[in-house]
Amino acid sequence: MLCQRCEKEPASVHIDEVRAFVSPGHASNDIATHHLCEVCAQKAGLPSQQVQAKATIDEVWKLLQLSAVTATKRKPTVACGECGTTLDELRRRGRVGCQQCYDTFAEYLGELLERMHGSAQHVGRIPGTDERTVERTRRIDEVRTQLARAIADEAFEDAARLRDELQGLERHHAEALAQAARVIAPSEVVASDPDRSLP
Repeated sequence: MLCQRCEKEPASVHIDEVRAFVSPGHASNDIATHHLCEVCAQKAGLPSQQVQAKATIDEVWKLLQLSAVTATKRKPTVACGECGTTLDELRRRGRVGCQQCYDTFAEYLGELLERMHGSAQHVGRIPGTDERTVERTRRIDEVRTQLARAIADEAFEDAARLRDELQGLERHHAEALAQAARVIAPSEVVASDPDRSLP
């Protein structure tokens, strides 16, 4: 095949130019194929080096052995001094080995929890509370955080508004908890004295 530009030399550089791509095999794909000689390819600013011949089986084998040796010489991983759990084990099993692991792997646990649960913050229910109570508690915590940020940023008008909102939320929350305490029937109350029996 001759070069498409000069039409004199044999084409040794073959280029597929993707003008429009929708998806593999799609009829609207626009791909142009160009066949150029070495001289015309250089004039077009294309790389002029000949493509290296395929590696032999021996060369591939040596590369695989080298990568295996490199992988085994990785730097040692973080390990808990108490139980010996390594970071790799923590990631693989998804659980810590002891209480000390929380301190040892503190910087990695946030990432791990987020990957496992989709969030590093607990969003489940708290035993013994209804959804409205949980939502009120969350909102109070959120306003407290915003208030602290507003004070740190010296945005005192926002801080005053947030303070008033926080006081209202806390008052409403306390009233709701008091109301819920009055609603609990005596049969739901568990005696704290094991010797005392319930009616």
